[in-house]
Amino acid sequence: MELFKLGIKEAQEGLAKGEFSSSDLVKSIIERYHAKNDEIGAYLTFDEEDALRLAAENPKAVPIAIKDLINVVGQPCTCASKILKGYISPYDATVIKNLKASGFIPCGRVNMDEFAMGSSTENSGLGKTRNPYDLTRVPGGSSGGSAAAVGGNMCIAALGTDTGGSIRQPASFCNCVGIKPSYGRVSRFGVTAFASSLDQVGPMTKSVEDSAILLKALAGHDEMDGTTPRIDVPDYAKEIEGASMKGLKIGLPKEYFIDGLDPEVKRITDEAIKKCASAGAEIVEVSLPHTEYAMAVYYIIAPAEASANLARFDGVRYGHRSAASKDVFTLYTKSRAEGFGPEVKRRIIMGTYVLSSGYYDAYYGRAQRVRTLIKRDFDEVFTKVDALLTPCAPTPAFKLGELQDPLTMYLNDLFTIPSALAGVCASSVPAGFTAAGLPVGVQFICGGFEESKLLSVSKAFEDIVK
Repeated sequence: MELFKLGIKEAQEGLAKGEFSSSDLVKSIIERYHAKNDEIGAYLTFDEEDALRLAAENPKAVPIAIKDLINVVGQPCTCASKILKGYISPYDATVIKNLKASGFIPCGRVNMDEFAMGSSTENSGLGKTRNPYDLTRVPGGSSGGSAAAVGGNMCIAALGTDTGGSIRQPASFCNCVGIKPSYGRVSRFGVTAFASSLDQVGPMTKSVEDSAILLKALAGHDEMDGTTPRIDVPDYAKEIEGASMKGLKIGLPKEYFIDGLDPEVKRITDEAIKKCASAGAEIVEVSLPHTEYAMAVYYIIAPAEASANLARFDGVRYGHRSAASKDVFTLYTKSRAEGFGPEVKRRIIMGTYVLSSGYYDAYYGRAQRVRTLIKRDFDEVFTKVDALLTPCAPTPAFKLGELQDPLTMYLNDLFTIPSALAGVCASSVPAGFTAAGLPVGVQFICGGFEESKLLSVSKAFEDIVK
């Protein structure tokens, strides 16, 4: 059997029946890794010995690929950056503890844009990742390694992180399911911070049911993360049984259906809307009037928080230390100049500027106030509809090296940033293929801590497009 092709549910069923062991699953993934990673580049490192050890100790566990900014004890955690070269994590992130307690084991470190800053994984400081559906194209980002590993059948499932769309956009590009949980639904302890008020860990899987199973394992209150409320975690897989579009009211925010949308993306999204209506959903046009400000707000808040979070990487405690330093000042400046890549430097500079004396209120303070208005838009619209349906990304996967202008690259998150700012939950679900065979996903958005509803809508859609 080509066990690497299995999803979580199939793997769990096979393990329960004794058809194979966790070691068999890991061995199959290792074989696939050796066969495909040179061309796809999904993984940065793969500790085969440790993965096989964990599988032997947990013969019924399912292996999961881990984005390289989540700490796993004894494993590298480089955030795909030269500045963290040689760093080995001394502890497990809470999501890894939760995985291990729920019958999963970490298996391989997958590539990403450096410190999760990017939309194509071309900003990785440690390697290039290609789209498994077209090796001349990007897998999306920043969770491009996770998406490529899932889409290329190089893992059973993977963990990604989403700050402004970094799970959903690569999921759309690589034909997998990606879930951005509500802010606070999943602990961030042990996850290297990019923008602390936005970052969320989420599943990237081969089916919606697999995402439901994995999210159940990840979610919950954590004493180490004060943003996680004491709210019970439902059994999401049971909650989506019998999911149907009948009786659902699905909103189409007019601000997301704009001129300039790629024709193939528009066609596939329009077909998705028709399929939802045919399956019994009521389709209504709605408005999120402050959407036009979301991009500007995000690129003030996220860099500002990144500037503060990345100040700790200074060549003193761990990671890269410049050999050219002569005193403390040059130790800081040269270590950071040599260790960080261009996009990380760009965002640190942007963030430091908007937080600087005389500009804080003009930029950061004002952006936070507009963010509140964006959140109110979502709160209001969810009193009228059950879910929103939008394009996930404005284009299919683009060619490697095609987007050189940073501002054009930032527009890839045009449809995913507003929901991230609002802290609500959202998904990307495969919807079809372009004439050239490139995957395209659509996005569903539900209210805060309405993951059960989001997964049900996503499952109902998945069922009607199969």
